[in-house]
Amino acid sequence: MAASAGPEIERLISLLAKLPGMGPRSARRAALALLKRREQLLVPLAASLAETAAKVVNCSVCGSPDTRDPCSVCADQSRDNALICVVEEAGALWAMERSGAFRGKYHVLGGLLSALDGVGPEQLRIAELIGRAKGGEAREVVLALPATVDGQTTAHYLAERLSAAGVEVTSLARGVPVGGELDWLDDGTIVQALRARRPA
Repeated sequence: MAASAGPEIERLISLLAKLPGMGPRSARRAALALLKRREQLLVPLAASLAETAAKVVNCSVCGSPDTRDPCSVCADQSRDNALICVVEEAGALWAMERSGAFRGKYHVLGGLLSALDGVGPEQLRIAELIGRAKGGEAREVVLALPATVDGQTTAHYLAERLSAAGVEVTSLARGVPVGGELDWLDDGTIVQALRARRPA
């Protein structure tokens, strides 16, 4: 397809198209919006991207991106060091933090085990997790991984590896969401909700 804009604009569009949830059309619309509001959007965004690229590092303890090491969560003395929540990526950590319900520490795996994608234990931060669990301070490890085949495979593998560390291994409850109606739920969610039922 012939380029309809200059090479710089086409490069911007192609980079935007690589973001999750952005296809070529969405990227073109986003690029046009940025160009249309150059001073209000494009220039500040470019400055913010440059500053973020220069300052953000991955926490040496949990693996979460932050501008300091250890990250703000790991450095927070008011949190329970004996409680570690394992998540796939930083986005899940941010979701947990939004809820305000978890006051322990985190461990970001950096992905999930996947035979199809060639992702084995060596590619993830599993050895670091085992080291933290065996360090003596951890009491419970909460596996907050997706309810997918890869997520459950990873959770099972971690539970086996952590069993030798002498810590309690738990996982998030699965089932009917708050405000959910049975008509709209898929079969897998209903089955999981029935298995995880508890006294009323």
